[in-house]
Amino acid sequence: MNPRPAARLLSRRLSPHCLHARPRQPQLQASLLRTVQTTRQAPSSHRQSQKELLQALLEDEQQFREDSLGAPPPAAPHNPIDEITLQRIEAQRRAYYIRRSYYAAVGAAVCMLIPLLIIWNTDIPLGNKLVPKERADASNESNELFAGRPVHVIGTKVVAQDAKSGEEVELVDTGTSTIPHFPRTIRLPRDDDAGAAAAAGNAQDNEYTLLGLGVRSVSFLSIQVYVVGLYVRTADIATLQSRLIRTIDPVATTLVPAEKEKLRAALLDPTQGAEIWDAILRSKPGIRTAVRIMPTRKTDFNHLRDGWVRGMTARTQEAARRGETEYESEGFGAAMRDFKTLFGAKGAAPKGSVLVLTRDADGTLGAWFQEKEVAANQGQLVRLGSVRDERISRMVWMGYLAGKNVSSEGARRSVVDGCVEFVARPVGTVETMVT
Repeated sequence: MNPRPAARLLSRRLSPHCLHARPRQPQLQASLLRTVQTTRQAPSSHRQSQKELLQALLEDEQQFREDSLGAPPPAAPHNPIDEITLQRIEAQRRAYYIRRSYYAAVGAAVCMLIPLLIIWNTDIPLGNKLVPKERADASNESNELFAGRPVHVIGTKVVAQDAKSGEEVELVDTGTSTIPHFPRTIRLPRDDDAGAAAAAGNAQDNEYTLLGLGVRSVSFLSIQVYVVGLYVRTADIATLQSRLIRTIDPVATTLVPAEKEKLRAALLDPTQGAEIWDAILRSKPGIRTAVRIMPTRKTDFNHLRDGWVRGMTARTQEAARRGETEYESEGFGAAMRDFKTLFGAKGAAPKGSVLVLTRDADGTLGAWFQEKEVAANQGQLVRLGSVRDERISRMVWMGYLAGKNVSSEGARRSVVDGCVEFVARPVGTVETMVT
């Protein structure tokens, strides 16, 4: 075979796809046909070289196509950061929807709380069509009367005056319209003739003076349960003054302003306040005190009792963690059972009824109850019973006076203010001013 035609074809880069393909230049068609015919007529020894020539022609055609039409675009290089980027995008997407769910939950809570707060804090006129006068929390009559006596403002004092006898009782504002007033002084039966007092119409000759009061509230909505006031027997005020002053200055008879603020800070401190009140309540002779409670809504004795029991249980557990074994005896357990039994048989305590807990010189706890507007028992205190173990009354009193969690923070601060007011005067002068 003559190699010149093949060389001529290679130099011109002619390579049909197959034997029946037409070359791109018509003038070379005859040369390509002659080359194919020569290949067919060539001896077998030259056929191998002819096949190689055809393969070269095909490769040359492919190269011609690439040069003429352009090479295909190269594949995009693999980016190893793509997976990390996708993960970040997915994390941002999830965080976005989580934030949306939080905002939706907060919005739903706010939408529920705002109407409650508006209703709770808005004064609704009495006697309208929405809230009848008899169903309102506090009527005008409750503000105008105290224990059936008309309420008058005389100078700077608010008093309830008996129309028949002319006896006056000074009142203190409680800060809530449900139970608007508390008496500044009350009279309770003597410890030694409590049984005879009930039979003789409650012969009352022990006068107690209000030390401080506040409202007991529960839950985050601050639902009012009762108003509580701490009273101290008027004859024992000098003893209380002396013991409070000795906590700051052992030899003083009164405290100067800087010392009064020091006493206030100590009584409000959870640890120091607990130590001061615990020492005062343990001291002999004991100070006679009373806790007066008036429910602001209908409740029952079991509910009140459970609140005191939970407070005492928490304090006994705290004492056990400090290594104290005072409350681990069988005697204290029996006293706790007696305390629960004291209120277990009682029923409801309606709004406006009066419950009085007393603590005598020996620490004995006494319980008294007065129904609201009961004609057959108007103005009388009914004795419920007593618990002689002084640890019970001390734990109940500490629940109002000191510690990290007290039953009424407002009552504790009011009691502290009353104590600071007492120590600002010389010992023995406060009870004279009261009487």
